[in-house]
Amino acid sequence: MSVTRSGPLPSGDGDGAAYDVVVVGAGVVGSAIARALSRHPLRVALVEAANDVGDGTSKANTAILHTGFDAVPGTLEARLVREGHRLLSAYARETGIPVEPLGALLVAWDEEQRAALPRLAEKAARNGHRTTRLLSAAELRAREPHLGPGALAALDVPGESVICPWTTTLAYATQAVRSGVDLHLGCRVEAVRPGEPHHTLVTRRGVLRARHLVNACGLHADAFDALVGHEDFTVTPRRGQLLVFDTFARDLVRHILLPVPGPLGKGVLITPTVYGNVLLGPTAEDLDDKTATGTTAEGLAGLRERGGRILPALLDEEVTAVYAGLRAATGQEDYRITAHPELRYVTVGGIRSTGLTASLAIAEHVRGLLADCGLDPGPERPLAPLRVPNLGEAFARPYRDARLIARDPDFGAIVCHCERVTRGEIRSALASTIPPGGLDGLRRRTRARGGRCQGQYCGAEVRALFEEYGEGSR
Repeated sequence: MSVTRSGPLPSGDGDGAAYDVVVVGAGVVGSAIARALSRHPLRVALVEAANDVGDGTSKANTAILHTGFDAVPGTLEARLVREGHRLLSAYARETGIPVEPLGALLVAWDEEQRAALPRLAEKAARNGHRTTRLLSAAELRAREPHLGPGALAALDVPGESVICPWTTTLAYATQAVRSGVDLHLGCRVEAVRPGEPHHTLVTRRGVLRARHLVNACGLHADAFDALVGHEDFTVTPRRGQLLVFDTFARDLVRHILLPVPGPLGKGVLITPTVYGNVLLGPTAEDLDDKTATGTTAEGLAGLRERGGRILPALLDEEVTAVYAGLRAATGQEDYRITAHPELRYVTVGGIRSTGLTASLAIAEHVRGLLADCGLDPGPERPLAPLRVPNLGEAFARPYRDARLIARDPDFGAIVCHCERVTRGEIRSALASTIPPGGLDGLRRRTRARGGRCQGQYCGAEVRALFEEYGEGSR
């Protein structure tokens, strides 16, 4: 097993390192696929263009663990989200990924939306989710006393939860690496030459060879398909801008507040996060630029306007951050997961906002498709054990753990006071199996610099620790 960020790739026999499977794209889905394959005696590589895992769509979403109640019945997405919810819920308990089961309320604000609620309940039942319940305006107000005026009714959806998306991707990739997968970061694939018995991948760091190939490139899945000789779909980046409100806003909302879905997705929602703050968003803007992750004054103003109607008191709270993520829209209300047995190649495309929830089920599905493409995985073996650091406020954080602090006083030395991140957590992240490649990666592993001051107070000390304990210091 290895993690590399720079320098030439392993040379193998002189024509590039040879792998049974190369998975391209180390987001939440690609990392889950690599983890699933690491159960077998295969030589597997996980290849990522960025300098860290989970650095694309996977890092910027609403972090909801969906039940799949509103998926299109009978689709592949509906099945994989339902199965993924079960698998990821169990995996989170096993590994310590923070999850809070809050339940969701699908709120109707006009008569047309109220009339749609029974149909959404029926749709949920067709998806196997039979515990939804219609709430009157009075019941809704009792559940969410800070809602704005005019809410007419709601559909109660038990089982919807919030989760830590950063820890989830990192857990998959870490367990894959510990179980034998080679992770190559900063390794953009620039050309693919299909062939027998190996495909040749030309990357910025050298050449790799793969008997079987998996495209988990997210926003760039169509471009990678074209490298292999397929043009089955086009990815349109759909930008979702979000506002992050300070932890003082947390008491204003008890559930995930969902709108009645529209043609561009689930619409603008308000949800608590496992980190103790509140999200408002996302927008839904179809763009041409797959790098357009900036926010706009118009987009954020629109969010505030809609958020003010849903939860008026929220606008009195401080915004600590804004961000935007890009979702991979393909014009089809389903995932684009396709096996090409003649090429020993699987495309995993069109994975939208439900991809976090469905990730483990997608991985199992892809494992089966690779077998259809001729891969003999061999016997299963246990994965390397894993327990991830807790970033969730509803669970014990290191600064509160007297026994841990007694063993190592660095876990009682708070560096980031907004998020209560200790020197011990930063040091551990920098010495981990997949250490961060930069300060943003460190924030996703510890929450350092992610609070109300956005690093104004702790930034210099965090940077000094990164330089002292990071990869560059070794």
